[in-house]
Amino acid sequence: MLEVSERSDERILHGGPLPRAGLNATLDQLNRVILGKDAEIRLCVACLLARGHLLIEDIPGVGKTTLAHALAQTLGLSYQRIQFTSDLLPADIIGVSIFDRAGSRFEFQHGPIFAQLVLADEVNRATPKAQSALLEAMEEQQVTVDGRSHPLPEPFFVIATQNPSEQVGTFPLPESQLDRFLMRTELGYPDAGHERQLLMGQDRRALLATLGAMLTPTDLAALQAGVNKIHTSPALLDYVQALVAYTRASGRFLIGLSPRAAIGLLRASQSWALLAGRNSVLPEDVQAVLPAVVGHRLRVSGDSGSAPPSTGRDIIESVPIP
Repeated sequence: MLEVSERSDERILHGGPLPRAGLNATLDQLNRVILGKDAEIRLCVACLLARGHLLIEDIPGVGKTTLAHALAQTLGLSYQRIQFTSDLLPADIIGVSIFDRAGSRFEFQHGPIFAQLVLADEVNRATPKAQSALLEAMEEQQVTVDGRSHPLPEPFFVIATQNPSEQVGTFPLPESQLDRFLMRTELGYPDAGHERQLLMGQDRRALLATLGAMLTPTDLAALQAGVNKIHTSPALLDYVQALVAYTRASGRFLIGLSPRAAIGLLRASQSWALLAGRNSVLPEDVQAVLPAVVGHRLRVSGDSGSAPPSTGRDIIESVPIP
C-alpha cells in the first residue's frame, strides 16, 4: 500500500489529517478474520467510505455474516442482523407503532433497521413486499411509519447477502432494489493454504469477540468526507463517461448504466484511491471497482439473467483510456 504524509491528507480534508493509521489497522484486522480475501475486503471498505451499500452474493458458509460482524466490531458501529425469511413483514424490519394507554397515544418502536451497520442476511429469501421495506432506508436514510419520518443513524451501511438464484426458496431482487447497492461482490472459496489455517486456527465466531475498534464513528465520518475531496481530472471524468456510454450504445446490454450508476462508479473510484493513499483518482482505480459497481446493474441482450462475472473486464478491454 502506498503511504501518504499528513500533508497530503490535509490537502484532502482542508483542515486536518485523515486517520490513516486507523484505516490501515482496520484492513489488517479484517484480513486476520477473513483469510485470503484482501481484494474483497477492500471493496467492502471502499463501499462504506463512498456511503454506498454492499450486496454479497455467494453460497452459504463462506464468511459473509462473519465479514459484516467483523466490520461492525472493527469500526465500533452499532450492529443488527436481520434474517430474511419468506414470512418476514416490513414491520419486522422498520418497526411498528404501539398504543400507549397511559399516554393515550401511539409510540413508535424502532425495528432492527435502526443501526449503523445492518446485515440483511439472505435478503432474496424474503418476499418482494418485505424487500421493499429496505428501499426508502437505503436511499433516503430514513423510514416512514404512519406518515411520520424517522431518521436512521449516521453512518448507515447495509450489507445484504444473497444466495444464488437457483437455490430453493429465493425471490429475485428487482432492478430498482439492485440499483440501491453501490457494489456487488463474492467471497468465494478460500485457497488451500488459507483453508488449512481455518481448519487449524481459532473459531471465527470466537475471534469476533476479541476484536477492538480501530476507528471511531468520527474517524469514519472524516474519511467519508475525504472521499469527496479526492481529485478527479477532466481526463478521468472523460474515461468514466466513456465507460458508461459504452454500456448504452454497444448493443450488448438491455439497458445501459444510469446517471446514478455513473456517480456511484466515480465515488467508488475515489474511495479506492483513498484506500491506496493517494489524493487523486487514476484509471486503475476505476478499473478496480468497475466490475463490482456495474455487474448487478446490467443485463445482457437476449438473456434474462444478470451479466456474467466477466462483463466488467470485457467493458474495460473495450473502452480505451483517453
